[in-house]
Amino acid sequence: MATPELTSLRSARVTAAHRLARRSFRGKERRFLVEGPQAVREAVAHPGGPAGRTLIELYATPEATERHADIVGAARAAGVPVLTATPEVVAEICDTVTPQGLAGVCRFLDTPFDQVLAARPRLVAVLAHVRDPGNAGTVLRCADAAGADAVVLTDASVDPYNPKAVRASAGSLFHLPVAVGVTAADAVAGLRAAGVRVLAADGAGDRDLDAELDAGAMGGPTAWVFGNEAWGLPEETRALADAVVRVPLHGRAESLNLATAAAVCLYASARAQRAPAGCRAPRSS
Repeated sequence: MATPELTSLRSARVTAAHRLARRSFRGKERRFLVEGPQAVREAVAHPGGPAGRTLIELYATPEATERHADIVGAARAAGVPVLTATPEVVAEICDTVTPQGLAGVCRFLDTPFDQVLAARPRLVAVLAHVRDPGNAGTVLRCADAAGADAVVLTDASVDPYNPKAVRASAGSLFHLPVAVGVTAADAVAGLRAAGVRVLAADGAGDRDLDAELDAGAMGGPTAWVFGNEAWGLPEETRALADAVVRVPLHGRAESLNLATAAAVCLYASARAQRAPAGCRAPRSS
């Protein structure tokens, strides 16, 4: 087993990586942390852009280096510096209580909103006023699973590079375009100008998701706007949408949490779009 190269919690590298847990430092450096084999594997596979590869450096304990030799080997083959470190050093870098021995520093990957629109998206998730990083990351994962073309986080929403959001996305942050910092009004106006129908998801909506599906109204390009789990969408944001749609509750539950409601809405659109009259051609799984 390799001898750790990094043993001091106070080294400049470790201090710089540890600071990325704070939003101010992430924004200044335009870098964020990934933890664990799944996220690091996705970061290694992501090619990056004009600034270079997405994964800038990788920290690994000797045990993780052996256990995840394929990931570490792929990183080295891609020219990513790999530094072996003691478990204490990796724990200092990571945000989790029980880290899995791998931590990486990545460049920001957000996509300008105008590029999202230029790609003529057919299914988009817009997170407006979503403050909980776990919810944001889980909705991003749901959007990826449903085949969405992009996720937009408005300027009133949480940072998608928050360590909890990154973990909750389970690697999906690396799979589809993510635009940040757009106002809700600009997001809706841009999507509508691109030919996308904008639906606000709200438990008090005047339209029922099942009724919309039955009416054949869900097959075209669609953007879903999701709000804060505690208080939903503000009236001014609801008013921007083409329709406000509720997920029907057929049982006795009071409500659905944000991520569950988002999954239901996104999959409803994905199913409708892949129907014969929808805007996507059916494909085999």
